[in-house]
Amino acid sequence: METLKSPPASPVPADPEEVIDDGQLRMSILEHLGELRNRAFKAALALGVGFLIALAFTGPILEFLKQPYGDTRFIALGPTDSVVAYFRVALMTGGILAIPVITYQVLMFILPGLTTREKRYILSSLPAVFLLFMLGVVFTWAVLIPPAIGFFVNFLPGVFEPQWTADRYLGFVTALIFWMGVAFETPLVFFVLSVLGIITSKALIKNWRIAIVGSAVAAAIITPTVDPVNMGLVIVPLLALYVLSIVLVSIGSRFAKRSVETTEMPA
Repeated sequence: METLKSPPASPVPADPEEVIDDGQLRMSILEHLGELRNRAFKAALALGVGFLIALAFTGPILEFLKQPYGDTRFIALGPTDSVVAYFRVALMTGGILAIPVITYQVLMFILPGLTTREKRYILSSLPAVFLLFMLGVVFTWAVLIPPAIGFFVNFLPGVFEPQWTADRYLGFVTALIFWMGVAFETPLVFFVLSVLGIITSKALIKNWRIAIVGSAVAAAIITPTVDPVNMGLVIVPLLALYVLSIVLVSIGSRFAKRSVETTEMPA
């Protein structure tokens, strides 16, 4: 009589929960892409609304931004230069108006699965985020732009006569204003992340070399010039903001620790 052989046993994984079939993996990727699409759409919608509102004030804002340029009118070399400059300023102003919504959508995408309490932390920080952004705008306009424009105007006056086009001048000024405003948000964003227990001051201190290199790269992007004067004007406040972030993160970590201790305290 032949002995019936049982089929070979399939290998049993050490941890069945670690097994993810292709369908689940594809679904997970599609869910993340769908979340990214929804967040990007909401951020773009906020930017569009801010842009439409800003169109009503772009003319006076252009006059205000022209002050360091002097009393002369902007030079427009091409037929579309004036239109491009106008909409560039409108877009920047719309971005400033929409920055709380954009910041919220970015944080909600990179920090999924937050509790209601943690979402409340982020929502309550949005007014302060906007105020810090505006503080960065004011700081840039009052402290950084005057010496930067003065440096360019007085650079070898016997050799060069500064006659800047509207597109070049406004491109430089709007980029400096907007990205420095974004940089001023980072200490508060780091503080919120520390309250959520995601980042610590030790991690920021440990990566100080990366912060210096990142500040230099950011300065090169914000001020697309090769002169050390304007890059230094940007690098110094960026590093100061990083130091402020370390201080705020250390405070936020204490809040997070107290919150955990209160939650774990027996009734």
